[in-house]
Parts: sequence; structure tokens; C-alpha cells
Amino acid sequence: MLNDLALSSIETSVLCWLATADSKGQASVSPKQIFCANGTESLLIANIASPHSRANIRQNRKVCVSMIDIFVQKGCKIYGEAKIHEKGSEGYERLVPPLLKLLEPGYLQIRDVIEVHPTSIKPLMAPSYHLSPEKREEETVRAEGYETYGVRPL
Repeated sequence: MLNDLALSSIETSVLCWLATADSKGQASVSPKQIFCANGTESLLIANIASPHSRANIRQNRKVCVSMIDIFVQKGCKIYGEAKIHEKGSEGYERLVPPLLKLLEPGYLQIRDVIEVHPTSIKPLMAPSYHLSPEKREEETVRAEGYETYGVRPL
């Protein structure tokens, strides 16, 4: 099940990175922009243009998904088992609607839905939190991030 850390990270992250491995153990990491929680049961990821991720999951269902809020520099790693729901399948039709709401103009289609059932969730944070914990309050880190990236909150 997705815990509070995972649910918060899913909400505040712009990208996630899906790590897969083939049957020989060769790792591959692919960025994903369209993803959301399926309640607390699983993480849904739109496969738009990742035939390599798809092929790897068919060979080896174990995956890791990392995501981080770039302004706070914290997030999580979700370890789990993935399942591919092909377009036209019952699973695809049931799971694709919330992903379709996240599509930006210009995306052609969601080829498959990758559903990740978590087996463990670990916190992820920038090394500065470990090196200078007394100086790393989230609001300070967020303000520094806004300054670094030249943005302001909405």
C-alpha cells in the first residue's frame, strides 16, 4: 500500500524515474511525467514512449520508482512489482482515466498503463539534509529552491 510519504511525493513531484531491469539484470532508468496514485493500492504510470521499460517489465516485474519535490529536495523510492495493462484490456480501461486527466496538449496517446504495487517505500532526500541537518528546515530549503530556479509559488 502507498503510505503518506508516497502519496505526498506523488502529489508534489513533477517527474518520477522508473528503474527496470531485464532478465539478465541490466538496469535501465526512464523518466515519466504522467503518474498518479490509485488510491492507496498502487502507483499508476502512463507508458507514452518507453518500449524498453515495457519489455523489461515483461521480463522482470521488480521495479523501483524514485520521485522528489525539487524545491524541498525530499521524496521517496517505491520498490515494488509492476504490471503492464495494454490498451484495450479491462485493466487499461479501468485505470487510464485519472492519467488521461494529466495529459498535456501534444501527447499522442497512453500506450499502456504501468501499475506498480509497492512492496516497500523508503524516504529519499538530498545529501545536504544529512550533512547539515541543523540548517535544513523545509521552508528554508524551499525558499532557496525558488531563488535558485528563479520561480515564485502560485
